[in-house]
Amino acid sequence: MRDLRHLLGFVRPYRGTALLALALLTALVGFDLAIPRLIQRIIDQGVHRHDRALIVHTALAMLLISALSAVGAVANNNLSVRVGEAVARDLREALFLRIQHYSFGNLDRQRTGQLMVRLTSDVGALKALTQVSLRIGTRAPLLMIGSLALMVSTSRALALTMLPLLLVTAGLIAFFVVRMEPLFRTVQARLDALNEVLQESIAGVRLVKALVRADHESRRFEAANLAMTDRSVRVMRFLSAMTPALTMCVNLGVVVVVWFGGAQSVRGELSTGQIVAFTNYLLTTMQPLILMTMLSTIWAAGLASAGRVGEVLDATADVVDAPDAVALPPDAPPTVRFDDVTFAYRGDGNEPVLCNVSFAAEAGQTVAILGSTGAGKSTLVNLVPRFYDVTSGRVLVAGRDVRAYTQDSLVAAVGVVPQESVLFSGTVRDNIRYGRPTATDEEVTAAATDAQAHEFIARMPDGYESRVEQRGANLSGGQKQRLAIARALLVRPRILILDDSTSAVDVETETKIQHALDRDRAGRTTFVVAQRISTVLTADKIVVLDKGRVVAEGTHRELLASSAVYREIYDSQLGANGSAA
Repeated sequence: MRDLRHLLGFVRPYRGTALLALALLTALVGFDLAIPRLIQRIIDQGVHRHDRALIVHTALAMLLISALSAVGAVANNNLSVRVGEAVARDLREALFLRIQHYSFGNLDRQRTGQLMVRLTSDVGALKALTQVSLRIGTRAPLLMIGSLALMVSTSRALALTMLPLLLVTAGLIAFFVVRMEPLFRTVQARLDALNEVLQESIAGVRLVKALVRADHESRRFEAANLAMTDRSVRVMRFLSAMTPALTMCVNLGVVVVVWFGGAQSVRGELSTGQIVAFTNYLLTTMQPLILMTMLSTIWAAGLASAGRVGEVLDATADVVDAPDAVALPPDAPPTVRFDDVTFAYRGDGNEPVLCNVSFAAEAGQTVAILGSTGAGKSTLVNLVPRFYDVTSGRVLVAGRDVRAYTQDSLVAAVGVVPQESVLFSGTVRDNIRYGRPTATDEEVTAAATDAQAHEFIARMPDGYESRVEQRGANLSGGQKQRLAIARALLVRPRILILDDSTSAVDVETETKIQHALDRDRAGRTTFVVAQRISTVLTADKIVVLDKGRVVAEGTHRELLASSAVYREIYDSQLGANGSAA
């Protein structure tokens, strides 16, 4: 019911159109129920009495009703499509915006393939559910109720004879409908798995080719594809028994009507027209039951998808603004302090990634975070813009806990260049200007120059208007990193985080980038995450992490003299002969 309330919430803005569609559907029920009675009138009063005028008038009335019914059906279909498409559009938008407001922790627990299925297949199932409901929502139950009432008024004895058969038919339908919803939920789960394999394989197709793993990926896809096919076949096999069973009930009903109705007609208790009308009402009663059963696949799939969409919409962000949160003042000093910080990812057995981390970064300083893979370097800097909340301790910016600031104002003050350089389809200029769309061309060029990207951009066929393919597929790793750095510099952050963002550029280019950053370091605090020792040599402070703990802190020369861990890293990369430096 909660999942259906979600769907009704999206239908509510279009309730006027939806109610008009249901009103037309109700009118169609009246037209459908009038036809059998008119047929009875033609047989009993027209044919038996040889009343040609009555037959003609009644036939014309039936034609008029049929025309009105056709017009009403077309109008109802158009209104249903309008509502269904509008609901699907709003659902996609709500899901997309919800995902955009997820915290990093939420995104860690949601796979891309699953979210794509929610936005496509599940929304499509809910669109179909909405449209079917508006086309059959009131028609089927009203047809059944009206037909049953008219069957009783036509022949109470014959209606009572049909009652057990109608109960059996209703029981069959209930059985199939109840069993189908969980079956379709498993089909959608298999679709999730298949889409995940597709997304990973297509996104990493270059790596697959480079490592000659096409056969392995084919086997993965084949396994996921077969699993989904097998589940779908099981569902269809189950549904295949439904239509024959209901058809048998309908045919049995017609036999009962002809048998018992014929006997009553011989005794003069029923007229031929009554038998024909009763048979029509029986078929009218069975028709919506069969139709609802055939369309119950859409209902079952829609209800399963409603639950899956509800999971996304109901998920609460791990990081939210406090009720009394304030904006970070524009002139606040960009000082950062970690105060006994401990952090563990959710769903990771509460195993701490960072333990009791404490150090400070003053305004204008460049602080390097050094350590082996898995030491917690990226996790540490992700706590500054509050991509995650600390498990214990505090991260302070400008002397206040980051949880006291609104997320938008905090993130706006921080420029982040992540490990993986993400670029979007569009021009080079648009990618650099992504974080600050109002930047002038001169500012874009200046940022690109500081990031050592201007030279290679100028050599491109259309310069800054050159096309960037999806995920920067037509650029090298170093070029993508330099564009990402330019993008971060253009927003003029007071706190700049470079998360191993020069790993794909040569040492000479990296040195030029560092010199450009040093020229404009006043009023900005810079964090440099690195595994390459040459990246951190000139930093004002180097923080060495090992297994989530700060094991050393100081300048390059201080750490060479005092830290065995730092000296080991230095010697392993630059050689023992460089220690004298």
